[in-house]
Amino acid sequence: MSSEPTPVAAATPSEQSPIKAASSGEAPEHRALVLTGFGGYEKVKVQTRQSRSPGPGELSVRVRACGLNFADVMMRQGLYDRLPSLPFCPGMECAGTVSAVGEEVRDRQVGDKVMILARTGLWQEVVNVPAVQTFLMPEGMSFEEAAALPVNYITAYMILFDFGNLRPNQSVLIHMAAGGVGTAAIQLCKTVENVTIFGTASASKHDSLKESGVTHPIDYRTMDYAEEVRKISPKGVDIVMDPLGGSDTSKAFHLLKPMGKVITYGVSNLITGQKKNLVAMAKTWWNQFSINAIQLLHHNKAVCGYDLGNMDEEYKLITDVLLKLINLYNQGKIKPKIDSVWSFNQVADAMKHMQEKKNVGKVILVPEAPKEESKKAEN
Repeated sequence: MSSEPTPVAAATPSEQSPIKAASSGEAPEHRALVLTGFGGYEKVKVQTRQSRSPGPGELSVRVRACGLNFADVMMRQGLYDRLPSLPFCPGMECAGTVSAVGEEVRDRQVGDKVMILARTGLWQEVVNVPAVQTFLMPEGMSFEEAAALPVNYITAYMILFDFGNLRPNQSVLIHMAAGGVGTAAIQLCKTVENVTIFGTASASKHDSLKESGVTHPIDYRTMDYAEEVRKISPKGVDIVMDPLGGSDTSKAFHLLKPMGKVITYGVSNLITGQKKNLVAMAKTWWNQFSINAIQLLHHNKAVCGYDLGNMDEEYKLITDVLLKLINLYNQGKIKPKIDSVWSFNQVADAMKHMQEKKNVGKVILVPEAPKEESKKAEN
């Protein structure tokens, strides 16, 4: 048997353990993943928290699945802005069933299956959230798919269509193409006619990328991806999705065709190990791309910045995008690709799996692994 920790099969609602009943007179308790300090994988711990009733405008939701994002890795290292005071619960997205409805809520009811988007706080068995941050799951969607959809697909959609204005016969460079945002972007590109997709990933993932629709997979570990793009498309590409930052943003800009756009949405080059690396930080910021307005004018190119976390109060904007995504899901044009499912107790292994870029698709956390399913996964 492999020494690699084995992800578990996801729990169905009936298999999930109930919230632990407290002794008489005390509030019930639930389990939560808590960031206890900035640093390595061990800083995220399973702890017990007291549950409370939803306030006005809020819902209580029994969580069935949570999404793990690269932003959560950056939060763990203290590299994300606007973080709550330690200790706090990470987690930007989850899915579950409404268990209680607060006053003033008119459009949700107990039993509704919902997906949730928030800045932090969702890696818990039970969450209380404003009803405006919840979205009804479409018929037939699993909790794992619902937890995989909000962050990655909203990000990819707004980058490609709102900033990128993607049109037929254009070309796109997608970095980290096998990850959550990359997988979403590939599927969304395929909704537009004749889009050429360049995707960077390690060589072991290239067959999977080709199957998913990447026209030209590029092994960024052994090749200069800019040179490889130029060999195939001498003029470059129309859109570059840049989650890397540092010197890669400059490379992205110079890869653009006239009227092309680079959309930067992350600084993953800061992440080189379990803990914050000051050398990597200094190198990334020193090499950060910079251009003034006059230079930009002469290049006939655009540079855009995207941060979903800083749109946490743009409810209408986000809702409109998510409704478009649900419509595409119902048409069978997009479907979240689940790489693996891990229990809360395996959060360190799940984060390591993602940080080492072993995933193809979305990494999912579930509150508790049913014992029988866990044994099956291990055998």
